Amino acid sequence: MASSGDTTTCRLPLTSAMSRKLRVHSSAIHYFDMVRRCRSIREAARRLNVASSAVNRQILKLEDELGAPLFERLPGGLQLTSAGEVFARHVTVVLQDVERVSSELDAMAGIRTGHVEIATVEGLTSDLLPCVLDALYARYPRVTVGVMTLGSQAVPEAITSGAVDIGLAFGLQRHPDLQQMRVGHFHVGAIMAPDHPLASRTEVSFATCAEHRLILAKPDLSIHHLLSTLIRKTALPHKPALETSSLELARQLARRGAGIAFQTRIGIEADLAAKTLIHLPLSDNGGLQSDLGVYVRNNRHLPVAVDAFVRALSEEITHREGLLKQK
Repeated sequence: MASSGDTTTCRLPLTSAMSRKLRVHSSAIHYFDMVRRCRSIREAARRLNVASSAVNRQILKLEDELGAPLFERLPGGLQLTSAGEVFARHVTVVLQDVERVSSELDAMAGIRTGHVEIATVEGLTSDLLPCVLDALYARYPRVTVGVMTLGSQAVPEAITSGAVDIGLAFGLQRHPDLQQMRVGHFHVGAIMAPDHPLASRTEVSFATCAEHRLILAKPDLSIHHLLSTLIRKTALPHKPALETSSLELARQLARRGAGIAFQTRIGIEADLAAKTLIHLPLSDNGGLQSDLGVYVRNNRHLPVAVDAFVRALSEEITHREGLLKQK
């Protein structure tokens, strides 16, 4: 996966034992999945708390039954073969369905436990995602959550590979293996310090911004692709002051007056309220918008906890979209 790949695990409070771990399929499937994730038989065995020989034996048994090698041994670790890629897609579906069954059995018993993995773009970790997590603490006190921050372009792979349950990203293209559960439309604007020469305007064109120092996004961020046409059409008088994959770095530099950055109002709510940043909608093409979506793997039956998070995230996006339309 491309991008910085920073991972933060947000553990919600635990009050008793975690949800049941169903083992309704062959150990070979679980062993294969762990080897795929670790790219190492030894590391997979360590995490599974079994002998390396036992893991290797199960992989060899699978390869014998399938009639094809599943892994290729490379200097950097094990890599899936073409047959391994096909089998991995099947294993991902099987194991995620087991999670759903376990979650539904827990829900029937009133336990409400489980684990949810989320891949999100960095801008949502400052306000939107914390609001949703905080609201769900009381309702699902025994659920644990993993949060992985990625660029938008890396989110689809995280979902389809089974690394995460839910993806939050701006500007994703249609993908056959993704289901869009909700999408909100947000104006893209220039963000700058309150004392910037352009700050008194109500909107601004990209060409006008280009007359000043710019802070632009690298290709792994959706805003790069959204602005690429405008950048090509504009003869930049000088090289951007900074190109970065970090929206947080761009935000901090814009606050300090080091240049003009570009994004939606999502992620800079606190700065706007404190008047430490100004957000001017871009006037190009009648106004530029970025779509923020909630995504899951297509045709997946969602476990109870995952479904609850999808609904909460969708409702929060709808709420914020409505608030911004009123401004």
